[in-house]
Amino acid sequence: MSVGISTVKVEGIEAFYRSSGNPSSPVLLLLHGFPTSSHQFRNLIPLLAEQYYVLAPDFPGFGFTVVPDDLDYNYTFASLARFTGSFLDALSITKFAVYIFDYGAPTALRLALERPEAVTAIISQNGNAYVEGLGDFWNPIKAYWASDSKEDRDVLRNTILTFEATEWQYKNGNPNPEAVPPETYYLDYALMERPGNKEIQLDLFRDYGSNVPLYPKFQEYFRNSGVPVLAVWGKGDEIFVPPGAEAFKRDVKKLNVHLLDAPHFAIETRERVFAELILGFLKKNGI
Repeated sequence: MSVGISTVKVEGIEAFYRSSGNPSSPVLLLLHGFPTSSHQFRNLIPLLAEQYYVLAPDFPGFGFTVVPDDLDYNYTFASLARFTGSFLDALSITKFAVYIFDYGAPTALRLALERPEAVTAIISQNGNAYVEGLGDFWNPIKAYWASDSKEDRDVLRNTILTFEATEWQYKNGNPNPEAVPPETYYLDYALMERPGNKEIQLDLFRDYGSNVPLYPKFQEYFRNSGVPVLAVWGKGDEIFVPPGAEAFKRDVKKLNVHLLDAPHFAIETRERVFAELILGFLKKNGI
C-alpha cells in the first residue's frame, strides 16, 4: 500500500506527516525520536496500513515540519505533547494506538495523562518510562541538567550532535551494520545541520530532564488504565537499555516483551518482524 505525504496547520505550524490506510480503520499513531523523523517509519507504514489508518507526524524541529521564525516556539516536551494533541484534533482523531520510540515516549505519555481514554494500546520500541532504562549515554546530559552551563551544553554539541554520533545510533549494536541504508543517518544529519536546529536539539536535551520526574505518573497511568503494552527493544541499545523494557512488568497487566538483537534504531531493516509483532499484539487485544 502506498504512503502519502501531507501537511496540516497546527498551532501556526505546518505539520508534515505520512499516512496510509483507510481513515475509517482504527488509528495507529507512530511517533519518532531523535534525531530522525517520520522517515524512520517509511517501510513499516505500508505493512500496517492494510488493517489500520497509520499516521506519522514530524515533530517541530524535526523532519519536514515547518515552524515559522516569528512564532518564537518553545522547544520542550510539554510543547511536543501539545503539538501532538493538536495534530490529532486537526484530523478529528479521538482514539488511537500509539508506537512510541525515544522522544516519542515522553511525548505520547504526557498526552496519555491528559487523555487516558484516548489511548487503546502502546507499542514501545526503546520508548522509556523508567529510570532503569537510562543508559550511560545519558551521563553527560544529566551533567547538563545539573549545571545548565554553556560548557556542558558545548560538550553535547561536540559529541552527540555530530555525523559520527548520528551514524552510531543506527549501527552500534547492530549485528549487520552494513545493511543500514546510508540515507537514514545522512538525512537525519542534513536536517539537523539546518541553521538554528542544533540549538533546538540542545534545548530538548536540557528539557528531557523534565520527563524523569513524570516517570512515576506514567507508571501510575499504566497501572490504572490497564492499557496493553508491547515492548520491543533492541538489546544492543546503549541509550535506552533493556532494563527499561523489563521494568514495564511492574506496572502493566497486559504486557508482551521482546528483546531483539538490534540497536537503538531497531526497526531499520527489521520492519517485517515489527509488523508481525504489532499486528499480532493489536489483534490479540481486540484493536
